[in-house]
Amino acid sequence: MALKNIISQVYRKLFNLIAIMCPVRKHVVLFEAFNGKMPTDNPLYVYQALQAAHPDWHLVWGVKRQLLAEAKRRYPQMTIIPRFSLQWLWVAPVAEFWVLNARLPYWLRKNSKTTYIQTWHGTPLKRLGIDIPNVSMPGTDTEQYRQNFTTESRRWDYLIAPNQFSKDIFRRAFDFHNQFLDYGYPRNDRLVNQAKDPQALAAIKQKIIGHKTGKVILYAPTWRDDYFIRKGMYKMNLPFSLSKVVNALGKDDVLIIRPHYLVAESINIHGFEAQVKVCVDEDIDDLYLISDLLITDYSSVMFDYAILNRPMLFYPYDLAHYQGDIRGFYFDYDKVPGPVVTNELDFVSALEQFLSQGNYPAYAAKMTAFRQQFTTWEKGTASERVVALMEAEANKKAVKVTEPS
Repeated sequence: MALKNIISQVYRKLFNLIAIMCPVRKHVVLFEAFNGKMPTDNPLYVYQALQAAHPDWHLVWGVKRQLLAEAKRRYPQMTIIPRFSLQWLWVAPVAEFWVLNARLPYWLRKNSKTTYIQTWHGTPLKRLGIDIPNVSMPGTDTEQYRQNFTTESRRWDYLIAPNQFSKDIFRRAFDFHNQFLDYGYPRNDRLVNQAKDPQALAAIKQKIIGHKTGKVILYAPTWRDDYFIRKGMYKMNLPFSLSKVVNALGKDDVLIIRPHYLVAESINIHGFEAQVKVCVDEDIDDLYLISDLLITDYSSVMFDYAILNRPMLFYPYDLAHYQGDIRGFYFDYDKVPGPVVTNELDFVSALEQFLSQGNYPAYAAKMTAFRQQFTTWEKGTASERVVALMEAEANKKAVKVTEPS
């Protein structure tokens, strides 16, 4: 353990020394998502737009070592390196740009010439950053957590905001004082653009559910701590009977369950495979695009799905248990744009109402207000605008500007 700590300290000092002493490497961009998980979310869509515009730029993904083989299998065209490796050490401190959607370690020093674009990863539902009144995490306390958060946010040169609601919260919760990019989210460009493309939708639908022509219902609940059984073992019990739900569906309708990847294998759909699919590897945007109804609970997926202006059903079956958390939400849960049901009987009834009517007319006004608050910045051009910003930053660094005399 002592040797491991020594190696870690040497690595940190070497990283920061390189960041201080070395110039940035032109057109080198480091991408990361969720602290080194798979290439995904907003950074992935910025990557795709930048790769298309500038195939000559050197774009590098940092991924956790244990995910490296799978990441390279999924994205063979990408340059992917292990996070916190020697390779990463020679890229991260001298990259011209960082494009990330989560925090970096507090000890890490940014090169003064590196431009750090923080995309973040969603409209906030639960409290975050310095707005969290009490932090209970191993190895830290509330004061230290807040200090680490503000240390990180001061490194961000730009922060993407998906809407004014998020911008106001980010400014306070992150103690952020640099420049916001009021672009909407790059990951949502597809929801704006492909939702209008019948051929694209048909191709996605064919890939995921085959030749089914009925309605597609997407169930995407939030992660719950009680999914944990013991180290390495997680289990999710569906809060409804699959037989009752399938009985309510038409023969060509499909229920897609989108669980957290840790519990995917614990979901038993035996006997219902013809109309029920568990989709954990598919892009969540693809599932949004082909779905006619979203069923969720406290998940922030509601904000992205609202871009499509399609109905939502809210099934917080453990509402009483979460009342304390809900009081800590930024958003008033009473304003969700769809029916709220808390037991299986009402859930199946609300599902049957949608299947017969295709909508929830009584919630039209709530949906309009919800979309006005959360989706008006989504124009389908966020990725392009981030690339344009990066081009401008690169040109600004390359050309010495002289003031007119």
